[in-house]
Amino acid sequence: MFKTVLLLFDFLGGGELFIIFLAILLLFGGKGMPTVMRNLGRGIRQFKDATQGIQQDIKESTNEMRQEMEKHANAIEEEKPKDTL
Repeated sequence: MFKTVLLLFDFLGGGELFIIFLAILLLFGGKGMPTVMRNLGRGIRQFKDATQGIQQDIKESTNEMRQEMEKHANAIEEEKPKDTL
């Protein structure tokens, strides 16, 4: 996720960021800026938490599938006839 954000800012120079900041300042005013930034920060935090939750769910699912596969592989190994020498 952070790589995507960094790629976005990789194309923006100081002048472009300054113009964006001025546009936000004109749209929301000086008093509204803290509220806008706070809400933006909360939105980013919620998005990050949601992606971490999804990643955790995926890890748990793959671990469960791995355990099931190992269980079945062990059962197959036990069923194989043993070679006697």
